[in-house]
Amino acid sequence: MKKLPIVALVGQTNAGKSSILNRMAHKNIAIVAREEGTTRDNVVTTIDDSFILIDTAGLKDPSDDFEASIQEQIADAIDSADVIMVTLDSSKYFDHRDAKIAKDALRSGKPVFLVLNKCDLGESLPITEFRALGIAPEQTYYVSATTGQGVTRLKESLESILPGIGVASDRGDERERRDPKRAISPSLKVALIGRPNVGKSSLFNALGKKQQAIVSSKQGTTRDINRVLVKYKGREIEILDTAGLRKPGKREVGIEKFSAIRTLAAIEEADICCLLVDSTEPHSKLDQSLAGQIVEAGKGIIMVVTKSDLLENAEPTNYFGEENVGNRTAADFLIDALEKDFDFLPYAPVLLTSSETGENVTQLFELALTIDEARHTEIKTSDLNKILNEAVVSHPPAGLKNTRPKPKYIVQTDVCPPWFVVHGHDLGLLHWSWKRFLERKIREKYPLIGTPIMFSYRNDNGDKLDK
Repeated sequence: MKKLPIVALVGQTNAGKSSILNRMAHKNIAIVAREEGTTRDNVVTTIDDSFILIDTAGLKDPSDDFEASIQEQIADAIDSADVIMVTLDSSKYFDHRDAKIAKDALRSGKPVFLVLNKCDLGESLPITEFRALGIAPEQTYYVSATTGQGVTRLKESLESILPGIGVASDRGDERERRDPKRAISPSLKVALIGRPNVGKSSLFNALGKKQQAIVSSKQGTTRDINRVLVKYKGREIEILDTAGLRKPGKREVGIEKFSAIRTLAAIEEADICCLLVDSTEPHSKLDQSLAGQIVEAGKGIIMVVTKSDLLENAEPTNYFGEENVGNRTAADFLIDALEKDFDFLPYAPVLLTSSETGENVTQLFELALTIDEARHTEIKTSDLNKILNEAVVSHPPAGLKNTRPKPKYIVQTDVCPPWFVVHGHDLGLLHWSWKRFLERKIREKYPLIGTPIMFSYRNDNGDKLDK
């Protein structure tokens, strides 16, 4: 599955970028207020499983404490996005800051749309007033995020150009069935994802040096992504190292922020993501959030514990406050803690590594190949329906007083990740716990290590239900 394209909204404060994102997503994701500069960080959402839309913080006066970081976010957006939407207030003449944003966007060589918001107010300037920005008139759109005017046309125009830049085909049972005999791709992309100072760069260097047959080593075109291409057991594996997570600087003390653009770009590009967790600081809500993004993107996942050499002489009680540990080590308790904190990833392997000693560095390549094979698993329809029937008989799904959901049959529609569609009657009543039960039943026979599996549900009348 090709990566979802990234579309970035850039522009000055109070142009309505957050309102446009909310309108396209059909829900309030970004905070909207009349005060300028409400958005301080990137806000991200997926639109109709077709593209990722990012709302970047707007430009403010250079005297603002956040100005440097905000301009950097806009630069990241222009570097990392596939399509750029320069957003202006249609009732105001553009200034030198608008001109600079438009110039930088056009210089990237990527498709650029000019979005003129607030056209419902009846004070919009004619399109001729914006031509000096250099963006073609046919790529200029008057919209109103408040009323929705012009937003559908803008979205349709976006979706019309996305296939030309590598948009993923529709996810779920609408996607074209892949050829079961299709060979596994010879090139495998593995991304290193994690917090600052967790050891991404050290592991990246260790992975490159571990293999003798290095094909190439170069700086990536996307900001802060380094790449090295190695060969392992005849397979080409490209390792992506992103420095996309950053500490807040002058922002709220003790809370880590991260650049959604760089992280998303790496996750979407990769086939498998290694979520790096620091052995000396294993508990982090940010780690859990990143894991959720990886699963949502349908990518393979490995939980990689870094700096494992520091566990050798560590006291277990120093990590988890437990006494009477017996013969158990700090590493044992660390794995227990990860299994508890990431209980939504029971299929993800945990690998303890040390870039200093080289412990288990090669094993990461082995796991990547194993997970890649699992992601390409094709299960016969007859075997799937046997599992479904056993699940229904052993644990009939609950329903309402006079109505009970009736799963009838299941088919697999895609791989990478494996995707299954359940057909039946009143499936909207299926409880999430029964859906998890069905997934566990499939994994009992087909472990599918390190890969999420996706489900869609379809009623007999053709209604498409949420996953």
